[in-house]
Amino acid sequence: MEIIGHLAAILMGISLGLIGGGGSILTVPILVYFFKQDPLTATTGSLLVVGTTALLGAFTYARRGLVNFKTGFIFAVPSFVGVYVARNLILPNLPDTILKFSDFVVTKGLLVLGSFAVLMVLASLSMIRSKQQKIEKVETEHGIMSVASRGFFVGAVTGFVGAGGGFLIIPALVILLNLPMRLAVGTSLGIIALNSLFGFSISLGRQAIDWSLLLEITALGAAGLILGSFLSPRVDDQKLKAGFGYFVLIIGLFILIDQFVSR
Repeated sequence: MEIIGHLAAILMGISLGLIGGGGSILTVPILVYFFKQDPLTATTGSLLVVGTTALLGAFTYARRGLVNFKTGFIFAVPSFVGVYVARNLILPNLPDTILKFSDFVVTKGLLVLGSFAVLMVLASLSMIRSKQQKIEKVETEHGIMSVASRGFFVGAVTGFVGAGGGFLIIPALVILLNLPMRLAVGTSLGIIALNSLFGFSISLGRQAIDWSLLLEITALGAAGLILGSFLSPRVDDQKLKAGFGYFVLIIGLFILIDQFVSR
């Protein structure tokens, strides 16, 4: 099983390099299903893996002029606030058992993974149904406060489910803010890196960290990211967006079925 987990780590990096998201969608299941970590520990470790890998990807895209720094900055700053609120105020105060229905128990871990999966499904449907749009200036149509408010929401979700947020950032940048897909990919990687590494830094000490495993997966993810970045210019924008949507939908449905239906 660990061999499959290592191969999946490379796929995680390819996903980040190719579509600017999906890394944390893979990393959390990799740590939970292949390396037998509990959901809360996996979500914390995922932040380090995805954050480091995404940072490498952001530098790669920035060198090609495919990062919108202004939009990324406006998006990322309120995201930090959202991450802090979720990781320091919400998660620590949730009880281990949220609800109990007969023999079915909703634990904190189940709530995190369940929320994670539902958000993936909703974001994927938005991506699949959307049409490609073009716009010159993001702030002209939507306003700085609109971008910032979405940043806060993504940060809160990132902090709560321990994901980089690419599955929410990409739809926000492409559908709501109308960035071209390839520019959204590079900008998303920068936002993911900042959010994830910040979230990991404020979570240290709450769960045991298997540093050797995380560094190993990070190295494999970085190798995959380099390959994904190489392939990205050779794939059509619209196909990237649709492919990302279906990818997120499949993983989200799998987690929902595993966590709720199979119990």
